[in-house]
Amino acid sequence: MTADTMARPVNLILLGPPGAGKGTQARMLQERFGLVQLSTGDLLRNAVAAGTPAGQQAKAVMDRGDLVSDGIVLQILRDRLADPDCARGVIFDGFPRTLAQAEALDALLASTGRTLDAVLELQVDDAALVKRILNRAEQARAAGQPVRADDNAETLTQRLHAYNAQTAPLIGYYRTRGTLTTIPAMGAIKDIARDLSNLVTRLTKAAGG
Repeated sequence: MTADTMARPVNLILLGPPGAGKGTQARMLQERFGLVQLSTGDLLRNAVAAGTPAGQQAKAVMDRGDLVSDGIVLQILRDRLADPDCARGVIFDGFPRTLAQAEALDALLASTGRTLDAVLELQVDDAALVKRILNRAEQARAAGQPVRADDNAETLTQRLHAYNAQTAPLIGYYRTRGTLTTIPAMGAIKDIARDLSNLVTRLTKAAGG
């Protein structure tokens, strides 16, 4: 199924710890189905560059060295969802990160007439994930390529601890709502992409009649 033949738009959340491959898989789903990947970091940078009201608020906060509030992020999301290219559906990548953000996103979607169709959890083993990231860094060094600043055991372990404390509770939150699907994500990228694509195809067919 291609973007042109999708029965209806779908709205998804990709959930998983740092290094699980959310960004890669979101881009592949975007290319196949015409969905729009909504990465919080990219949205903030674009809103600041465009000088939107919410972007100006975000810039003032970031210039002070503070974290952008959930309220500003949600307004930027609301603005982006109103763009025509989001009519096919979207993939939330990196948001929500907390239960409070999940509840706020529920309210935002309801207010814009959207439905959250599925939360796709990319399930990984923490220890194996750290090993995989370190191997990636070593391969980059061997090939003379730059190594990502966060591709080290200490940084990744800290980020995993933060994910498990703040974001992992969303797994139970969405499971109780019947929207969670868990995808094993320690295999090959193409195999994970196939599983996700099959799921999105079923979602569009089920709702499209």
